[in-house]
Amino acid sequence: MPIIVLFLALPLIEIALFVTIGGWLTVWPTLAIVLGTGILGVWVMRSQGLRAVKDLQSAQAAMRNPLSPMAHSALIMLAGVLLVLPGFFTDTLGLLLLIPPLRRLIILLIGARLRARVVTTGFAATPLHPAPPGDWEDVEFIEIAPDPTPPTDRRGH
Repeated sequence: MPIIVLFLALPLIEIALFVTIGGWLTVWPTLAIVLGTGILGVWVMRSQGLRAVKDLQSAQAAMRNPLSPMAHSALIMLAGVLLVLPGFFTDTLGLLLLIPPLRRLIILLIGARLRARVVTTGFAATPLHPAPPGDWEDVEFIEIAPDPTPPTDRRGH
């Protein structure tokens, strides 16, 4: 329900701001601001794509958790999208998301509300009917050694 209210309220807020700010600044400065923030949004999204890859690679190389760079990149991409959308309210939100301390605060607030959940997909290594705890199964296996002869190519060499 709240998302529906947001979709209905956002255009009304943007129209009201266009009328108010457009009446104060006149038409051409208002259009210049909307066009300028749109260009800024496209630039932010283009530059952030490459930067996100570099941040993830550096986090991996330093054996750090990549979640923080990913969260910052996602919020910067959201800022770019908000800047591309025409309107003063979305532009303001987009510009605010470009401020690093505010992004860190948002990540902390969202992180505090989320719980980590482990999700596994694919084939499980456990049997379909696992033995109860404390009940052991005796298993035998045979280790197969690799073939010591080098492989030959198709010509027999």
